[in-house]
Amino acid sequence: MHDIRMIRDNPAAFDAALSRRGIAPVSSEILTLDEERRSKILAAETAQADANAAAKQVGAAKAKGDEAEFERLRALVATKKAEIAALNDEAKAADVTLNDLLLTIPNLPYDDIPDGADEADNVEIKKHGNPRNFAFTPVEHFEIPSVVPGMDFETAAKLSGSRFVLLSGAVARVHRALAQFMLDTHVEENDLIETNTPVMVREEMMYGTGQLPKFGEDSYQTTNGWWLIPTAEVTLTNIVNNVTVDEAYLPRRYAAHTLCFRSEAGSAGRDTSGMLRQHQFEKVEMVTICHPDHSDAEHLRMTACAEGILEKLGLPYRTVVLCTGDMGAGARRTHDIEVWLPGQNAYREISSISTCGDYQARRMNARFKPTEGGKPAFLHTLNGSGLAVGRCLIAVLENGQQEDGSVILPEVLHHYLRGKTTINASGILV
Repeated sequence: MHDIRMIRDNPAAFDAALSRRGIAPVSSEILTLDEERRSKILAAETAQADANAAAKQVGAAKAKGDEAEFERLRALVATKKAEIAALNDEAKAADVTLNDLLLTIPNLPYDDIPDGADEADNVEIKKHGNPRNFAFTPVEHFEIPSVVPGMDFETAAKLSGSRFVLLSGAVARVHRALAQFMLDTHVEENDLIETNTPVMVREEMMYGTGQLPKFGEDSYQTTNGWWLIPTAEVTLTNIVNNVTVDEAYLPRRYAAHTLCFRSEAGSAGRDTSGMLRQHQFEKVEMVTICHPDHSDAEHLRMTACAEGILEKLGLPYRTVVLCTGDMGAGARRTHDIEVWLPGQNAYREISSISTCGDYQARRMNARFKPTEGGKPAFLHTLNGSGLAVGRCLIAVLENGQQEDGSVILPEVLHHYLRGKTTINASGILV
């Protein structure tokens, strides 16, 4: 959410920043609602002062025996009370309308974010590793002979419908090993706090991180009002919802491995083969809550944490800065990490790491008390995948595939697989 005082002071700059996202000027509508709300509040305060003055005079008129003046003043007080109630209701209605509008407006991109319409305008800032030269034509993950027995889309469709998968045997074990490896690395080497969170949340938590009100169709809601989380960003960030912490508490760096649920409403026809885009998937999410002065450094740190997972797995990747047209609504800057998938002969997103400034903190009313005193200030929040487990599985399988249909697994996973190093051509861990 945006600071209304900033919009009052810099309406043209506010509109100009939003125009970079392709959004029409909206400051005039915001300021009209703001002025209406403030004028109703002022009118109510004036009416309250009049009512208070009249109330003081009621007793004096009664004491003097001036019955006519007594009745006039008493009627005036009653009229003012009704006027005050009406003005307060009108102010509240204007405030709700203003708040609802502000909740739909995306964050302002930083000045250094490249302008652009879509992913074609993103800017590469790093490339690591060289794609492997295959002596044969590599196939996609679901076509690798050793993977086929352990990746069952037909049974999953019978159980749940499209965009689900049933993993078993060696493939399921590698999937689990990847999640464990990611968590251990983030906790033991990157100093993140391992956290186990719910996967169902109250509606206000979805508002807090910005999934609502505009993007409700992307998620699932239960019949009793809970929402299934699309990412642990929702639960981890909302730990400080409506909380004021001491500055010494900061930074807080969390990691959580959870199920995630997305309707994929806007992806009809995209990535329908394989497990690249699923309704249910697993992810290790990173969230940082920090002092505003440190959020840029934390963004670089989180990016390095996610990149480090891919480097340990020996997977080629590139990192890009998203342009204004490709960033999520809550972000001020986003780094996408794209892993090389030889079966597609392309880099595909495996992590998005975003710094949100105080946008989510304002929605959640999350603040900190400065150590040196002064008024509490809004926190800064950041989030990113560290990594998407299923997509990492895809990358491991495709990059490790062999001509005989087997898959050689990254060395860092051997420990988690009881010393096993390979999925053989028959689909068995050996």
